[in-house]
Amino acid sequence: MQQQQAGGAAPQRARGKGRLVTKQLAGRTRLAELFQEGCGKIRLPDTFDASLEAILINSSGGLTGGDRLEWSLRAGPGTDVTVTTQANEKIYKAAADTALLSSRVDVGEGAKVAWLPQESILFDRASLTRELTVDLAPSAEFLAVEAIILGRTAMGERAETGLFRDRWRIRRAGRLIHAEEVRLEGEIATLGLQPAALSGKVAFATVFYSGPACEAFLPRLRPLLEAGYAGASHWQDKLIVRLAAADGFSLRKILVPVISLLRNGAPVPKVWNT
Repeated sequence: MQQQQAGGAAPQRARGKGRLVTKQLAGRTRLAELFQEGCGKIRLPDTFDASLEAILINSSGGLTGGDRLEWSLRAGPGTDVTVTTQANEKIYKAAADTALLSSRVDVGEGAKVAWLPQESILFDRASLTRELTVDLAPSAEFLAVEAIILGRTAMGERAETGLFRDRWRIRRAGRLIHAEEVRLEGEIATLGLQPAALSGKVAFATVFYSGPACEAFLPRLRPLLEAGYAGASHWQDKLIVRLAAADGFSLRKILVPVISLLRNGAPVPKVWNT
């Protein structure tokens, strides 16, 4: 329920949904279904290979308390899909309630999905719950990146207090292969100073990969992480990379080569460089 401000008028909240379904046709990944509602928009730029790229857009310009944004992708058998966002998602100060950013991804047999949204930036006193739910077919390949920046350091800003919840559930053939919960609440700048948290870093990311080259990637990946505050592990059909850095630029210097390696040399989406 929306809380009313003085005068009895409830604040306007952003609502957005976007759903994309793909299919294989004549050796290429094609659009099977596209749905957009509210501030959730999806654009499909031209590609020069058999894959399909989708750009998720929040036309409200950011999220604040009470906003709801939901994305859904179903990659049909044999398709190749890259999903990214038009820009950094900005999470503004919340006067009341919490913003919800929810994503669901289903990857069919022999399909490949790269889930590569750009970083979310949390402003001071922001409140965000983010959820990622994924179902993989037995032969599917999936790469996901989710990154957070606590304040725009280049602007002299810092996220001192707020709430950030992150919930991942990834299943293969119905079996849970990855689950994690992150919660930073209250004095998040102070929490981030703890060695068990961020050791003073304000930009961090999780990279997940599950696919046929999972174990082979690990020895090639670790040299890319030596210069940063980062680590990688492989177990139970998955590869996990954790990264933290002093700012968003420093994070990207490590994150971009990691993504490219896990995509067999393919670059990050072009909108990452605009």
